[in-house]
Amino acid sequence: MQYRRVGRSGLQLSELSFGAWVTFGTQVGLPEAKQMLQLAFEQGVNFFDNAESYARGEAERIMGQALAELGLARDAFCVSSKAFFGSAQDPHPTQRGLSRKHMFEACHSALKRLQVDYLDLYYCHRPDPETPIDEIVWTMTQLIMAGKVLYWGTSEWSASALQAAIDCAERNRLIAPVVEQPQYNLLHRDRVEAEYEALLQNGLGLTTWSPLASGMLSGKHIGKLDAGSRFRLPGYEWLETATLGADPTQHQHSVERIQRLCQALGVSMSQFSIAWCLRNRKVSSVILGASRIEQLASNLKAPQLLASLTDNDWARAELTLLGLSR
Repeated sequence: MQYRRVGRSGLQLSELSFGAWVTFGTQVGLPEAKQMLQLAFEQGVNFFDNAESYARGEAERIMGQALAELGLARDAFCVSSKAFFGSAQDPHPTQRGLSRKHMFEACHSALKRLQVDYLDLYYCHRPDPETPIDEIVWTMTQLIMAGKVLYWGTSEWSASALQAAIDCAERNRLIAPVVEQPQYNLLHRDRVEAEYEALLQNGLGLTTWSPLASGMLSGKHIGKLDAGSRFRLPGYEWLETATLGADPTQHQHSVERIQRLCQALGVSMSQFSIAWCLRNRKVSSVILGASRIEQLASNLKAPQLLASLTDNDWARAELTLLGLSR
């Protein structure tokens, strides 16, 4: 496992990390979570990602209990939370968003569920047009100064919103966000490779999610969706449209071309897709998710595949994505 700095900060995260989205509290209970966290840590993973909204807080409770039972040294791993959506079934106005009230309460709730004294990273899970950017930056700065958070960032913010937060921090001598958490994979790449270009040049870090496009890039959704698909989980029906867009056929054709390329190269499609994300050195860490320990063990081998593929292989992959090669 290699380690990469989060932008221009001094924090070093494992190039692959492990997150709880969709799985913990939905598909994965405490015994399985404990096994997967142990395997990931033994393989060099030092960053575990979570959020208040994942399984309405249950994902954090499971991760916190698993980490406590494993007895890992607190200074040897990093853990995150994200706030915006809330964890309540039907949240009141003060139980969601990025107001100082909710961010303060959500931070302390996450600390309790995760059984830690501080969060290494704390993300604003989405932008909040109803909360002034000055209030958000001040709140994050105050949480850091209080020792509850070490670094803060955003998830799925536009470049202009991120720049506004950075400008606010500089103007008021506050602490700026150091990391953004966007979706990034072979099917969704424009935001990272185009919109964020100037921010990345100026030192923004990236912890990216969904390297397999919710399973599309594992090949298991080609043709038809099986019953175990994330798209078929209760409460996640929206995920299919969010992943495939208005024209699913276009992405399906891309996935089929990638599958043929991987077959020609004799490599795992999942490992290839994760290795492709790792190839972008501006990515600080690629967050993996898994519902079974066998999936995680296989996907953790992606760095080995990255080292074995040549520049010609990657050039061929780009042509394949454009539909210029069969």
